[in-house]
Amino acid sequence: MESLYAITTGILSACGLYLTLRGRTFPVVVGLTLLSYAVNLFLFSMGGLTTGGAAIIDGKADFADPLPQALVLTAIVIGFAMTAFVVILAMRARSELGNDHVDGRKQEEPHR
Repeated sequence: MESLYAITTGILSACGLYLTLRGRTFPVVVGLTLLSYAVNLFLFSMGGLTTGGAAIIDGKADFADPLPQALVLTAIVIGFAMTAFVVILAMRARSELGNDHVDGRKQEEPHR
C-alpha cells in the first residue's frame, strides 16, 4: 500500500511540475492543482497507513492518526478556494492582456 501511495505521489508531482512549467495559464492552473493533490497525498501518508484501525484511541489497538486527516481536509478546502481565485485571475489577465501566456507577451509570428 505504501508503494502505491509513493508511486501515485511521484506521478502527480511530476505531472504537476511539467504542467506548471508550460507557457499558458490553464496548464499552469491544472499543474498547481495536481501539485496540491500530491501534497495532500503526502500529508495523508505521513500519518501512517493503517487499515481497519479504530477512529478513537483506546490505548489497546492500532488507531488511525486524526491529525493528518484534519490537515488534508483543511488543505482540500484551501486548495479549492485558491484554485477558484487563480482561475478568475487568469480569466482577468486574459481579458486585460488579450492572450493567455504566463509572461503576458504575445507569441511572435514565424518568419516565412
